[in-house]
Amino acid sequence: MLLRLLVARLGNREDAEDALQDMWLRIDQLADGPIAQPAAFLFRVAANLATDRRIAANRRGARDAGWLETQPDDADLPDPERTMVARSEWQAVEQAIGEMPERMATALRMFRLEERPQREIAGHLGISISGVEKLLQRAYRKIHDRLDSNDADLREARRHERERGADRAS
Repeated sequence: MLLRLLVARLGNREDAEDALQDMWLRIDQLADGPIAQPAAFLFRVAANLATDRRIAANRRGARDAGWLETQPDDADLPDPERTMVARSEWQAVEQAIGEMPERMATALRMFRLEERPQREIAGHLGISISGVEKLLQRAYRKIHDRLDSNDADLREARRHERERGADRAS
């Protein structure tokens, strides 16, 4: 009768059998003296145990669902080629900044990284706002040129790799 109660409350026989086993372990710990109504006591322990298991299962499901929502989809993960290209582009940007005149690099860092307004940058460098705008335009142009050159180098490397692969295949 206890197994039927647990199956009805938990929805399947496997969980009910596990709960019944847990119930006997719990009763062994609870029973210190004689029980006035043993059948009612057993049914109450079984019902409480089933309720505890349902609550725990609901919490576990909500926790797991919340965790899954925070995980990126496989489509969001970068593939190795995209990772390689991103690293190559980052290195190209760092090289371009490294080759810039000091004032140009300083203006770019203050504007893009420190998010300072152009007026503040102009005051720091002792130039006009128009001068800051021109420095930033030239800095962006240097970065774009470096990235274009980097893209051309990557395309050339891919072409050579394809040619080597075709030579190996033949």
